This record gives sequence, structure tokens and C-alpha cells, in this order.
Amino acid sequence: MPFDPASLKYDPNGLIPCIAQDHASGEVLMMAWMNPDAVAQTLATGRVTYWSRSRQGFWIKGETSGHIQRLVELRVDCDRDCLLVLVDQTGPACHTNRRSCFFTSIGMQGETVLSEPVA
Repeated sequence: MPFDPASLKYDPNGLIPCIAQDHASGEVLMMAWMNPDAVAQTLATGRVTYWSRSRQGFWIKGETSGHIQRLVELRVDCDRDCLLVLVDQTGPACHTNRRSCFFTSIGMQGETVLSEPVA
């Protein structure tokens, strides 16, 4: 059955959260937003494409940094209001030059930075 991006549940701004996960290791890399056109473009090209809220435009991961996300699989959650992209990640996923955007642990004692930027 063909997939229709309009079948997803978007927020009032027409966006859906998308979590990127390394397909081989299972590591959660980042979270960003997609709109229906970004979903369609990701599926058509195999290059993960997000919607930049600050720039109000498409953002193809790795287009300027070279830290490309190649789509392995796209999944939707049970409520159809959140996406998971399983990716083959080239280089760091985070704009801080870390492998993952989730590099800070928060506990009762405060915050701990778990990784440093890649050299």
C-alpha cells in the first residue's frame, strides 16, 4: 500500500517530531522536525530532510557539514504523531560536533557532560 505523508498527525504548525537513531548501534542521535514535504523528500531521495523552524526552510542533514544521514528505515509511532528515522550517520549528528545531541546527563547531583566534541 502506498504511503501518504498526509496520513500522519502534524501539530498546528504542520510539523511532526522526528527522532534520528543509528540503525546499527541503536544510539539516539538527535530530534528535529519534519513537515509533509520533508517526509516525502526523505523517502524519495534517501537523504534525511528536516524542516528548519528558525530558517523556515528545508534542511538536508549534512548538506553543508558533510555529516550526512542516509535513510535506512522510516517508522511511525502508534499515534502517528512522531517519526523515527533509522539512519546511517556519517560523522557527528549534533551541530556541536558530537556524535549525538543527547550528550548531557541530568541527575539529582546536577548535570554531567558525557562526551566532548569530535576533533
